Amino acid sequence: MSEPSPADGPLVPISCRVERAVWEAIEARLEGSNGSLDDLVNSALADYLQVGRSTLYQLSTAGALVEGIYRGEMTVARLRGHGDLGLGTFEGLDGEMVVVDGHFYQVRSDGMVSEVADGVSSPYAVLTKFDPGVPTPLSNCSSLADLEGELDRLRTSDNLFYAIRVDGVFSSVRTRAVPRTADGVPLVQAAASQPEFHLADVRGTIVGFWSPAYFKTLTVPGYHLHFLNEDRNAGGHLLDCAGRELVARIERESNLRLTLPHTGAFLDADFARDSSDDLRRAETAPGGHADA
Repeated sequence: MSEPSPADGPLVPISCRVERAVWEAIEARLEGSNGSLDDLVNSALADYLQVGRSTLYQLSTAGALVEGIYRGEMTVARLRGHGDLGLGTFEGLDGEMVVVDGHFYQVRSDGMVSEVADGVSSPYAVLTKFDPGVPTPLSNCSSLADLEGELDRLRTSDNLFYAIRVDGVFSSVRTRAVPRTADGVPLVQAAASQPEFHLADVRGTIVGFWSPAYFKTLTVPGYHLHFLNEDRNAGGHLLDCAGRELVARIERESNLRLTLPHTGAFLDADFARDSSDDLRRAETAPGGHADA
């Protein structure tokens, strides 16, 4: 493909081949419409590539994790195309995923943090191509509840998703990281043995999402936040924090793209029961203590 020329203006000419079925679908869509082929192709590609869209991408569901479905469904290499900020976990529930500035980090249950290779796979991840508005200074927060209250002021609706990043100095941070767990072991059982980490006087970044309550069978409702320190050697699922000099960046997400697993475990699972209480217990479960 040749490099675009400034003379092309905002539209760049491209040439490609498509399957006949795709072309027939294009012709059918254009028939009787006032739109052009350029408009249709631009719209379709922009939607697929999430260009100019406030889109949250999710791999699998929180309910699948609750039921112990931990087999990796997508590699980090593929996940990179869906966002540069996010969170999740890895195959076998092996620790916490923290995605900051397009870098994928793994916080393991022994407290070790490493940047993840492209070939590593994930059973669950939530990502976005983060394009926030103006940074907003926050009041000093003595607890996670205080921080969530500050973030609540920045949200304009309880019915849309929000991507969140908070940077600053933290006098205390409490995190956890789930241990590697066999497929089929319920999440609440796995979380019962998770280690907890206590950090003091660290500069770092909180990333995560706020999701509406009516999506509780698909996502973690309310705030779901992970933490990574500036040195990139400590972090995890955020349980509590106190901080100052905090600056929040927030983006409202009005589009959701969901990829569901095709494994036998997922296809045969019974998701009819309300697992929200199990999810809440797993997300807030206390664990053993470790200083970092």
